[in-house]
Amino acid sequence: MIFFTGVPGSRWSGIAKEIKSSGQYDCTDRAAHREYKHHDKIGHTEAYFGTGMELPPLLDPLNLMAPFSGTGTKLLMSHEWPYHFDNIMERYPDAWIQLVYRPDWASFLWWKQAGGFNITYPNYDWYETDYLMTNRIQEQNELILDFGQKHSVQWLQHYKHSDIFIGTYKP
Repeated sequence: MIFFTGVPGSRWSGIAKEIKSSGQYDCTDRAAHREYKHHDKIGHTEAYFGTGMELPPLLDPLNLMAPFSGTGTKLLMSHEWPYHFDNIMERYPDAWIQLVYRPDWASFLWWKQAGGFNITYPNYDWYETDYLMTNRIQEQNELILDFGQKHSVQWLQHYKHSDIFIGTYKP
């Protein structure tokens, strides 16, 4: 299992698609009801864990494995994993945590361009308003960066986007 996180608008969904294209990952969480298209591309297809979403951000193994039916590494996606980093490390000491960082305002603007609160999957109701969305993006990014610093995560710049950085915590 890899716990995969980035803030709304960090373009982490596209990065997840790139990662999962290697053939080593279980892609059985992809489903038509999870598709969301924007900019003439399918932007979302994977299962997302989050408050008010199809799958809650619970660390129970049954919940985490619910969207999968195949084999291979499970990429578990949630904007809310930063609130649970300590619990993830305690409950799943061998699991990797993969982080996507993109600056707050760039993330917010991309999220708005991709549809904002009109995105049909996943559900962003938990964020309530644009104001709260910007606050939570900032909060989640701070948690991501703090975790990365605390655990000496090495950040790599994404090859397509100069303002996106990917880091992996490996226990």
